[in-house]
Amino acid sequence: MKTILFCGGGSAGHVIPNIALIEELKEHFNCVYIGTNGIEKDICAQNNVKFYECNTPKLVRGKILTNLKLPFKLIKSVKNADNLLDEIQPDLIFSKGGYACFPAVWAAKKKNIAVITHESDIHPGLATRLIARRCKKVLTSFPQTAKKFGNGIYTGSPMRKNLFKADKAEALERFGLDFRPTIVVLGGGSGSKIINDNIRKIAAKLCKDYNILHLCGKNNATGTSIYGYKQIEFAHDMGAVYACADVAVSRCGSNSAFELMSLKIPTLFIPLANSASRGDQIKNAEYFKEKGLCQVLNERELTPDSLYSGIIGVLKDNKIKSALDKSDVKCGNELIKTEVLRTLRQQS
Repeated sequence: MKTILFCGGGSAGHVIPNIALIEELKEHFNCVYIGTNGIEKDICAQNNVKFYECNTPKLVRGKILTNLKLPFKLIKSVKNADNLLDEIQPDLIFSKGGYACFPAVWAAKKKNIAVITHESDIHPGLATRLIARRCKKVLTSFPQTAKKFGNGIYTGSPMRKNLFKADKAEALERFGLDFRPTIVVLGGGSGSKIINDNIRKIAAKLCKDYNILHLCGKNNATGTSIYGYKQIEFAHDMGAVYACADVAVSRCGSNSAFELMSLKIPTLFIPLANSASRGDQIKNAEYFKEKGLCQVLNERELTPDSLYSGIIGVLKDNKIKSALDKSDVKCGNELIKTEVLRTLRQQS
């Protein structure tokens, strides 16, 4: 049985897509993971994926002195990865980006191990730009991103299949919601406190006519007696959460955005501001808005009133619903698997 080594980490957005692919490939391949002692290690443990630890230094933007030792730490990490590759003997490495992918990809080059990477955002991140030439293929979620690389291939975004299998009636019952339209608020990620704060200020008003299922993040739930307003800190089954949604409020990280669009859920995106990121969420949101698939509320304009108006606007926007019904945005797993299998055959 051939071995595929997955890497990528630093955030769940670099790990969960890998888990989605592992779930589909593990029946025919030995799928293992290499990463840091961070979120990727925890997620792999939760999903029974064999994990090899290789700690990696992280570039801290704007801190020159902190980054001076980075090259020396990276050399040490690559040597560690080199030893782990000798132990694992992978036939292919699949990278989902983030700083945690560097050591394995760098070490793979001199061992002539094929590497495929996948870029989620419309504008490639630093990790992808640095490793692209060391990869056989750069797979992308957005079609225009693939054109930025000589080895770019548009495949779409990897997604867990259980997202598409949940039953709405069962999901509403699980979360204690009635059959009124439900607003799902994805406020659990980093940088989303402003969304959590503002939705709570309008929850009573919205819940006169709608349910709210609020994914608020670990330790962020607050006491409330508002009928129809349900808070959950974390969801192991996002399929059930999405199944409740008649409309969603969300940041515009690529993975969640593609999930929402693929599931045909009308969404109000509130992309993370440039000051808190490299601006990728804003570009992602602009892409979907130009196709008429969503509405966008800029974070600097976010207030309780603008959030209320935005949610009601999406709920009543039949053009978005029609555009979503006609949209060809879908799960990219099959095309990604095709490229993985093709590359493995070419290496044989």
